[in-house]
Amino acid sequence: MSNLLPLLLSEAEIVEGSSMTSWTAVVGFGLAIFAILFLVVALIVLAAYGKLWFQAYMSSADVSILSLVGMGFRQVNPRITVTAKIMAAQAGLDINRRTGISTARLEAHYLAGGNVMNVIHAIIAAHRAGIDLDFDRAAAIDLAGRDVLDAVRTSVHPKVIDCPDPRRSGKTTLSAIAKNGVELKIRARVTVRTNLEQLIGGATEETVIARVGEGIITSIGSSDTHLEVLENPDRISRAVLERGLDAHTAFEIVSIDIADIDVGENIGARLQADQAEADTRVARARAEQRRAEAIAAEQEMKAKTAENRARLVLAEADVPQAMADAFRKGRISAQPEEGSDA
Repeated sequence: MSNLLPLLLSEAEIVEGSSMTSWTAVVGFGLAIFAILFLVVALIVLAAYGKLWFQAYMSSADVSILSLVGMGFRQVNPRITVTAKIMAAQAGLDINRRTGISTARLEAHYLAGGNVMNVIHAIIAAHRAGIDLDFDRAAAIDLAGRDVLDAVRTSVHPKVIDCPDPRRSGKTTLSAIAKNGVELKIRARVTVRTNLEQLIGGATEETVIARVGEGIITSIGSSDTHLEVLENPDRISRAVLERGLDAHTAFEIVSIDIADIDVGENIGARLQADQAEADTRVARARAEQRRAEAIAAEQEMKAKTAENRARLVLAEADVPQAMADAFRKGRISAQPEEGSDA
């Protein structure tokens, strides 16, 4: 029995050692499979996003490989996001993850339907021109439907608007009348630049053109004669600028220049002539009415005269019969005249 016990123990150790060996083999096989899968996934990720990540890394754009993988799952175009982040970093903009142009902000703007590249170009242009424009305001302007890049360009380089605009109204000049009735045809050019503070919710170019046109017409209408306007056209520009026509608009009016003035018709004289002709027609109509009334009265008097004559004839016809009746009834008799023989 004493010899059997060591044999049993040695056999148990052999069985336990074999089980440990098999478990180790299973674990090793599983780790190998996991390592292979990890390597396959890593190779796929590197093949898909390795170039973009390396480009961002070399540009100090602070874009992680996990962010790129997440963009793929969130249906975000990683190339646009990485390019925008690289441009912001190279332009010296703040790309801090908390306060700057972070990858999360770019993804959010892309998912909201915004134009990421347009916003980045606008911010860079504003930064170069010394204009205060942060990412949140630029993104809000872009999502509001305005072209933020064009707004920044207009703020740096003011643009000129024709008043009136032939493309919108089909007219080439404004028609205004002075107090003396003479018409003036004017074409003005309005120089404006974008007001980024009021770009969201501010009125557009159509409102500026309408206000400037109204101001020009009012200024000319308050002039005593058209000669005053022709002698000093800049008085119109000063009067219009003093009215603050760019209030609550997306633009700031820099200047209003009168490009052309032409003398039109003498509207006052024509209106007076038309009024005189109308008065003549009214007087003629009234005289014709009075003449017709006089003719009608004359005809009425003739009718009454004829009626009276008819009544007189009837009365004269009744006299002989009345006299005959009187003779028959003895009411009258024939008396001889005094001094006669009868």
